[in-house]
Amino acid sequence: MNDVTLVTGATGFVGSAVARVLEERGHRLRLLVRPTSDRSNIAELDAEIVVGDLSDPDTLAPALAGVKTLFHVAADYRLWVPDPETMMKANVEGTRNLMLAAMDAGVEKIIYCSSVAALGLRSDGIPADETTPVSENQVIGIYKLSKYRAEQEVLRLVREKNLPAIIVNPSTPVGPRDIKPTPTGQMVLDCASGNMPAYVETGLNIAHVDDVAEGHALALERGKIGEKYILGGENIMLGDLFRMVSQIAGVKPPAIKLRQSWLYPVALVSEWLARGFGIEPRVTRETLAMSKKLMFFSSEKAIRELGYSPRPARDAVADAIAWFRQHGRMK
Repeated sequence: MNDVTLVTGATGFVGSAVARVLEERGHRLRLLVRPTSDRSNIAELDAEIVVGDLSDPDTLAPALAGVKTLFHVAADYRLWVPDPETMMKANVEGTRNLMLAAMDAGVEKIIYCSSVAALGLRSDGIPADETTPVSENQVIGIYKLSKYRAEQEVLRLVREKNLPAIIVNPSTPVGPRDIKPTPTGQMVLDCASGNMPAYVETGLNIAHVDDVAEGHALALERGKIGEKYILGGENIMLGDLFRMVSQIAGVKPPAIKLRQSWLYPVALVSEWLARGFGIEPRVTRETLAMSKKLMFFSSEKAIRELGYSPRPARDAVADAIAWFRQHGRMK
């Protein structure tokens, strides 16, 4: 009898939050884990662990045996990679492999975790939604491009193969259990540790990671096949976010607001060092280009149709800082 819920990416930040929400709802959990993954985020979960990799299709059929519901949360989330093809393989080919294997296994419903990175942006400051136009040539950065292509592949399979998938588009999750941490988590950690002297102004949407996880479960319970739902939170300027982080952490906020053009030479040098020595750059030409756009989004559709209820950005930041502090990550 197919009654298992499979979660990919459950050792990660968003995936572990999704697994916790599903456990609370009584799902019989199976977690797909890579051989090298840090399992500390799932140590307390009552779940079956299966070892596999999205890049190895032979490992997917056993993982999907007896699965009724699939939550595909796994993704390579980095703002810079030395070899873009590795990210494309993980996020696009890996998603395609899993979707096809899920259809072969008779999975009844799929929640695919995409990203607002796959959506369009507005130039007038009004928050974008699921209908905002977007094309591949408007997408900046390899991560965003990989998520855009992966989402388009899922939508194609829905149209052409009746893939029973619902798409959720988280914005920028912040909160506890960010073990890597994610690029955004690193930014919060740096600021909370007093290591953020300057910044480049932009706008983004901050969501509590546990709200995003709840949104995944709501999408399963109330979402419609082939639809997209933005799981966001509060739209906030980056400078205001850093002042919020600094106030909660009890440190001085960054005092210097830089122009993108001032950092372009720094980005060139950072990328050169990264390619030569494998050190992940803190600033790249792509991140500077992205900062010119206000990444504001509306979760109104998810609120209206799913019952999604995001909390303020301050709650997400406070919980993130508390977790970093509790786990000895703040200097």
